[in-house]
Amino acid sequence: MAPPHQRAIVSVTNDLVTDNRVHRTSMALVGLGYDVLLVGRILPGSAPLERPYRTKRMRLLFNTGPLFYAEYNLRLFILLLFARADLLLANDLDTLLANHLARRGRKLVYDTHEFYTEVPELVGRPMVRRVWLAIERWIFPKLRTVITVNDSIAKAYRDRYGNTVHVVRNIPMKRELGPVPDRSALGLPEDRRILVMQGAGLNIQRGVEEAVLAMKDLPGYLLLLIGGGDVLPVAEQLVAEHRLSDRVRFVDRLPYERMMDFTRNADLGLTLDKDSNLNYRFSLPNKLFDYLNAGIPVLATDLPEVAGIVRKYNAGLVIPTADPALIARAVTAFFADEERMRLTRTNATFAARELNGETEMRKLVDVLMNA
Repeated sequence: MAPPHQRAIVSVTNDLVTDNRVHRTSMALVGLGYDVLLVGRILPGSAPLERPYRTKRMRLLFNTGPLFYAEYNLRLFILLLFARADLLLANDLDTLLANHLARRGRKLVYDTHEFYTEVPELVGRPMVRRVWLAIERWIFPKLRTVITVNDSIAKAYRDRYGNTVHVVRNIPMKRELGPVPDRSALGLPEDRRILVMQGAGLNIQRGVEEAVLAMKDLPGYLLLLIGGGDVLPVAEQLVAEHRLSDRVRFVDRLPYERMMDFTRNADLGLTLDKDSNLNYRFSLPNKLFDYLNAGIPVLATDLPEVAGIVRKYNAGLVIPTADPALIARAVTAFFADEERMRLTRTNATFAARELNGETEMRKLVDVLMNA
């Protein structure tokens, strides 16, 4: 437990609404006795926020690009420099610089949610990547407490910098979701197989376009794309170009419980990241655990973390790459095998019971207690 009147400031660059990992971290600190302030930013259309700890969402002049990162880190640096806090917790590399510069002898915990300098948005922009890599190389070896989301990324960071890196996976805490609503209540067809791909990061190189194109060969199926991301305009264009509006439906970002109403009504969850960069190769996305918690099987590309779980529990099927023809053939064959469908659905439910967020929460608390 933290001594009386200890304060912690947790920072992240998003609007706090859907970041369950940061919420879990904040709750872990509250449980340890810290007075927590969670800092993010407010965006046009950001939903109201109610949390059992203090929050601050900065209103910025810039929302994207270098000026956004510069403004955010300057504002965060000033806030941290003059705030009374005993522990600072930086989420991802885009908050680490401000936290490091404002540290002044205080405890600093770094939670890197991905292999940041290897994300496709940076790999394709070498000049920008060099800037972030320089920041990482300067600060990372000085860090005492580092957390990340899976063993593959932890090993990559250990190999690169030599630090001890703790693993706390993005497995959601168990939530009581209530009865599954009827499809009709959600405007979903009763007579079609439903595929779902969801998350806040429906971005390039994550198989969204290929999933849409696979629908050309899947009459009688419906693909739900739930959430947000930079690839959605491309996906919408593909739907229009190939006249797939009766087979692909876009659903805006939703609160978790409402999103899971749709997920639990689906028949197969898709996670189709490409092996185009180290970050995606090592990714272990939240949607995998959402699918398992919904009791639906998973169709995954053959990447080590995700495919490893699908194979270990026999909770779905794995394809070599996110190719539209491969996706369509795999889906057709899967739904033609009633016994396999039944078995993998049962196994998904079992995997969800074994892969529980409570275990990860205990690991997180232990790391924070010893920071």
